[in-house]
Amino acid sequence: MVPSQRPVRADDGPETIPLSEIKPGMKGVAYTIYEGDQVEKIDLVVLGVMQNALGPKQDVILVQLLGDKAEHDGVVAGMSGSPVYFDGKLAGALSLKLGIFTKEAIGGVTPIANMLDVEKASAAPAAMPAGPVNEPTRTEVAARVPLSPEFTAVSAGAGQYLVPIETPLITGGIYPQTLAEFNKQFSSWGVAAMAGGTAPASPEDAQLKPGDMVGVDLIRGDFSLSTGCTVTTVEANRILACGHPIFGYGAVKMPMSRAHVITTLASSMASTKIITTGGVIGTLTQDRRTAIMGELGAGPPMVPMDVSLVTPGANKDFHLEVIESPQLTPILVALAAYNGIVGTPSYGEGLTLRLDGSIDIKGHTPVKLQDLFAPTDVPVPSGMMIALAVETAFSRIYSNPYEIPQINGIHLRVTALTERRWAMIENAWVEKSEVHPGERLAVKVLMRPYRGAPFIQEVPISIPEEVSHGTLQLVISDADTVNRNLQFLAASSQAQLPGLEELIKLVNRTRQNDRLYATLLQPTPTLLVEDKEMPNAPVSEINVLNQRQNPGGTRLLWQSTAGQWSVEMHQVIAGEHLLTITVK
Repeated sequence: MVPSQRPVRADDGPETIPLSEIKPGMKGVAYTIYEGDQVEKIDLVVLGVMQNALGPKQDVILVQLLGDKAEHDGVVAGMSGSPVYFDGKLAGALSLKLGIFTKEAIGGVTPIANMLDVEKASAAPAAMPAGPVNEPTRTEVAARVPLSPEFTAVSAGAGQYLVPIETPLITGGIYPQTLAEFNKQFSSWGVAAMAGGTAPASPEDAQLKPGDMVGVDLIRGDFSLSTGCTVTTVEANRILACGHPIFGYGAVKMPMSRAHVITTLASSMASTKIITTGGVIGTLTQDRRTAIMGELGAGPPMVPMDVSLVTPGANKDFHLEVIESPQLTPILVALAAYNGIVGTPSYGEGLTLRLDGSIDIKGHTPVKLQDLFAPTDVPVPSGMMIALAVETAFSRIYSNPYEIPQINGIHLRVTALTERRWAMIENAWVEKSEVHPGERLAVKVLMRPYRGAPFIQEVPISIPEEVSHGTLQLVISDADTVNRNLQFLAASSQAQLPGLEELIKLVNRTRQNDRLYATLLQPTPTLLVEDKEMPNAPVSEINVLNQRQNPGGTRLLWQSTAGQWSVEMHQVIAGEHLLTITVK
């Protein structure tokens, strides 16, 4: 029986052994699961104690696992957190392993004193950062801890380094294509993706003991994504696990679930547990350098997300929940969108995809998600283009510097169109180069489709009455060209907008890929102030702004838009062409 399996009181805790009493040659045991929910004992022996291995006062106990299973499987991904005992006293958690391709099952143990330090850091989760969130990266802990010379006699293989035991990323219903596309993100998180799944929730799920498996859910619903590791200690409704961080984000709020081991897959490179996750049993509250900590009970709120894929052969709907995390939620939303898009046999890479969706935010205008995406010669799937577009829009809203948005739901509807709908602007011209204010004329644009004969598309325009006289530029272009000014406006004024509502309106002004645009530019300055464009700015107004010490988000462009026109093309438009006209 696991020593800490006895009944505990709220003020009770496991009896521990100080690091100073641990000596080379001491015999102990670890507890973990190889199959099912049966916690098994593993004998071990201490090889030594590595002082300051992980940092100042961050020591590691170097141990060798003994027995047939340890010899066969080695140190297994998912063992992180397996409690280690000497004479019935808790010493810490198995958390490190010795490189890859090693012959002996040698691992590192995080001392229990260092793990208990996590409780001292348990404050309320910090509010969302007040600025844009950087690309998520995992806080690397002991990514390469060199062995001391006294231990190098151990048969360590090519690399004599201790590294964290892999944290399995448990995937249920995630397609191999999705895993391949997001492999870079998985690697940066320090997790190893593996097939797994979900199990029905059970009333016994929350009855944890040391050596059991616990999951941290990232996505739940019709498909799922979770990480898993082993429970080190349970005190009342609080658990410590892993012996190292999962992401290293400090104070967090992530749902915890009961994890079950189907079997252990042995590998000379990296053995791993095949895991499923069950019902939600609590909330992960701390993700620190030496352990993760959670509280049993209700799980935290998650972001509802629906993805519908409409194809000529079938329709498919997915209903999901995604964790709320400034660092992870945007990429998880992209992953969920992409996995939902490729989630039907009718989907193929030659399809053009139309996105219609929204991000619903409590108390605010919904964020519109509408565009058309066609395959190109660039090796990026059109489904990934949609996922990245959704991620970009969501990130701008979710990481805004004004308020913490309450996301009521993300709704995506993707329609697959059978042919590749794409055309390039090859040439453009007007009937005459000299015009008068108020005059109407048609711009003729030569378009070359992906396949088929070129065709001419007309864009009717009307020269504004108040336009400047002289030489003007007429830009015939795709949406990307028009959006550059909007992107510049958003980047230059993000911190100076009055609030989130204005940012949403700015995002909703983004032009769509399936329209052909004609933009008339005149050589007068444009002021970009907060979320507004002020064309034809007078010199007096510019001088006033120049005299201010802190003009805030004001920017100056040396051209103004006199007019803009567009026609819907029902296909993705690419390219631009510049014309010159003279207004008499």
